[in-house]
Amino acid sequence: MNQLANKQILLCVTGGIAAYKAAELIRLFKSSGSNVRVLMTEAAKEFITPLTMQALSGNEVHSDLLDPKAESAMGHIELAKWADAIVISPCSADSLAKLAGGRGDDLMSAVCLAADSKIFFAPAMNQAMWKDKRTKKNLASLKLPIFIQIGPNEGDQACGDIGPGRMSEPKEIIEIVGKEFSSGLLAGKKILITAGPTREKIDPVRYISNKSSGKMGFSLAKAAMEESAIVQLITGPVNLETPERVSRINVESAQEMCEKVIESIPEIDLFISTAAVSDFKMKDIKKNKIKKEDSKSFNLELEKNEDILKLVSKDNPELKIVGFAAETENLIDNAKKKLISKKLNLIVANDVSDSSIGFDSDENEVFLISEKEELKIAKTSKEKVSRKIIQFISKNILDD
Repeated sequence: MNQLANKQILLCVTGGIAAYKAAELIRLFKSSGSNVRVLMTEAAKEFITPLTMQALSGNEVHSDLLDPKAESAMGHIELAKWADAIVISPCSADSLAKLAGGRGDDLMSAVCLAADSKIFFAPAMNQAMWKDKRTKKNLASLKLPIFIQIGPNEGDQACGDIGPGRMSEPKEIIEIVGKEFSSGLLAGKKILITAGPTREKIDPVRYISNKSSGKMGFSLAKAAMEESAIVQLITGPVNLETPERVSRINVESAQEMCEKVIESIPEIDLFISTAAVSDFKMKDIKKNKIKKEDSKSFNLELEKNEDILKLVSKDNPELKIVGFAAETENLIDNAKKKLISKKLNLIVANDVSDSSIGFDSDENEVFLISEKEELKIAKTSKEKVSRKIIQFISKNILDD
């Protein structure tokens, strides 16, 4: 199931005989390429051991809300931020009640309160408990789109009863979770994305560049691919793996990037420019290495590079274009000026003076600014930010 590749899944195991099925669920998530962490309630440990869950997932098991070690490394807030999806399987009647009541007195319920991802829950309980009016009331309070119910099935139960309440099989669960990452919002759309820095040669061994890691552009390429887009990625020098099913072109200088972009423009529906393109280049690249012994100081004579974004916008007025504004001051004002001057459909602004969300960080916080609206995406992983940007583009830019 390719749509689960590289997804971060938090599997919450609660108390119940169906806890043994969690082992198979971990195996299926892992075989689909997901990174799985396991959270166990105290009751769950009575049915299956944390050591089993740790061995299968390859990660330490989380269980104690007040564990000082856990809080210093990945507390309930960070664990909630980490997850692309939370899967509670099995979900006992007691856990269902905690979710419905907004409780936060154990690690599972606290993580779910802090989560900004979807929460899948697979109920598992005796048929009488499942039919109880209080259970029905609790279920009614867990609403879409945050909570997604999976099952339960009907059949023989461990207590000897027959009826509804059996946990859905692991294969059913993983198929439903996988579908949430493949809604195909950009099905068939051809998207060009630029990423990373560019390098402008000074001499054969030196160059001018910047601190861009390319992580945001690569995350956007991955998010667009997951929405069934046909993605071409033009990137400067970065140390990142190409997302699955994304076509990649490597360039070095701003001129090379500009040429490749211009070549690709006639075939695309959307251009997303995340690359941190050098504004200047050497007027005259030195043929030989500049020797420091030759002079106590030397001056570099620079000239402007072509503004790729402005050029594409000017020559392709019908093309949908998204730009990025990496600013260190007056974030919103500077972004709006860029939106207007370069005639963009959308600009994504972020404050690169903040080291926690700036260059080379794994997290980001951005503002999406168009002619009609302004939306803030709060600090979270770049993968989650990218998915939200792609969703916004699909709804507000490509559907216009």
